[in-house]
Parts: sequence; C-alpha cells; structure tokens
Amino acid sequence: MKKPFIEVYTDGSCHTQSLFGAWAALVFTDGKKLVLKGTETGTTHNRMELMAVIKAIEMIDANGFKDEELNIYSDSQYVINLRGRKEKLEAKNFISNKGTPIQNIDLVQTLLAQISSHNINFVKVKAHQKPDGTENFNREVDKIVRNLVRENAGKND
Repeated sequence: MKKPFIEVYTDGSCHTQSLFGAWAALVFTDGKKLVLKGTETGTTHNRMELMAVIKAIEMIDANGFKDEELNIYSDSQYVINLRGRKEKLEAKNFISNKGTPIQNIDLVQTLLAQISSHNINFVKVKAHQKPDGTENFNREVDKIVRNLVRENAGKND
C-alpha cells in the first residue's frame, strides 16, 4: 500500500464557562510540517474539533493537493464517526429528533462535502496520550489548543 502523501493531526478545545475555543492542525506534506491554528468566541468543543479538520482540508486544497490521499488523525468520536452518519443526517435533512436543525449544521455540512470530494482516511487516536518513545503529534496538537484556550479564555470575562 502506498504511504499517504499527506497526514493531518487535528484537535479542538473549548473553555466551557467562557465559551472560548481553539482549534489546531498539524499538516505534513512533502516532508514539511505546517501548523494551522485559530480561536473563536461563543463556541463549543465539537465546533472546534470540526473546524480543525475543515481548515486543514481547505489549506490542502488551496495548495493544490486536493487529489492526494489524506490520513486525518483525531481523538474526536464526533469527527471520526461523521462519515458513517451521513446517510441518516441527509435523510432527515439535518433535523434532530426534536425537530430543530442539528447542532453545528454549517460545519457538519461543510465537512461532509469535503469528505465526499476527497480521499480521506480518518484514524481515531487516544486523547492526551504520553509519547511512547516516538513522536506523538496528537499530543503536540492538543498542547497547542490547550495553550490557546488557557491564554485567551479569561480575556472574554
């Protein structure tokens, strides 16, 4: 099997009291590592997890790598299982059992569209695991988002 050309590690986090969140992605392509990150107010943990993946794919597309195979590593069940929920979500027109639009409908629809137009392998990783002697990029991206949240969450009070 051909080794994927691009590997992406993503994470998102949110300070639940201040609703300040951060997302980050480490994108590995052509032997280079690119760090993407951002913050938002009035957000949730799941929005930040979705945003990390979406922003990484947008950057990959903008740099002409749309046709490459992607391995996206995430500790978010919400992100990892989204592809499997696509048919059900579309069949219900993205309406919850309560009769309201699902949470994060904008980002869910964006990511599902990206999934449909890319060759993506989602890989579930355990959250916050300490390295076992090898480089642990999931832990690195986790530290980036936690630091962003810690540095900025109190500024919105």
